Amino acid sequence: MPTRNDRGKRQSIIDACLRMNALGINQGTSGNISLRHGDGMLITPTSTPYEAMKPEQIVYMHLDGNHDPAQRPSSEWRFHRDILKARPEVQAIVHAHPPYSTMLAIMGMEIPPVHYMVAVAGGDTIRCAPYATFGTQELSEHAVRALEGRLACLLEHHGMIAMGVSLAKAMWLAVEVETLARQYHGCLQIGTPPLLSKEEIEKVRLRMAGYGHAEE
Repeated sequence: MPTRNDRGKRQSIIDACLRMNALGINQGTSGNISLRHGDGMLITPTSTPYEAMKPEQIVYMHLDGNHDPAQRPSSEWRFHRDILKARPEVQAIVHAHPPYSTMLAIMGMEIPPVHYMVAVAGGDTIRCAPYATFGTQELSEHAVRALEGRLACLLEHHGMIAMGVSLAKAMWLAVEVETLARQYHGCLQIGTPPLLSKEEIEKVRLRMAGYGHAEE
């Protein structure tokens, strides 16, 4: 059962799940969200409609993978856990299947520096991790590698991961990544888009310290 200390966090996860679908960056229950909590994490349960989700259904999991056996965490818990273990500064992870990000991921394409806002994800590209079956340790390892030095990545034939120092920032970044994916997809319908240089993206990234939700 939730305690006073974590009920607010549990409800914030449910609210964010509902917002993902309302924003059109996810469909059904295909997405999942986690929040660092104490020595472990709170994560969405598997196959539970967001509209019916209750705070007590959010699963608390230790970072060794142990959890209440009466609860069933998201099938993607491994990459949530492994990202939190690898990145101590990260507090929240959002995984979703936004249409344009997923189209690029299906094609195994990263998002190059077509717009300066690529910098909000931490580098000059938004990488695409190689394919592995959902819920597997192999997928987790691919995701952790693709996120090195980054705050977001695509997952080949799958979807997108965004993360941040708060759930609000992770959600904001998820929306930004989908916007960039849509812009890149649109450019490809016209031709090969010109790209900004690695040096320019780094200049923008440094200027963005304190910018909006990306660095608050």
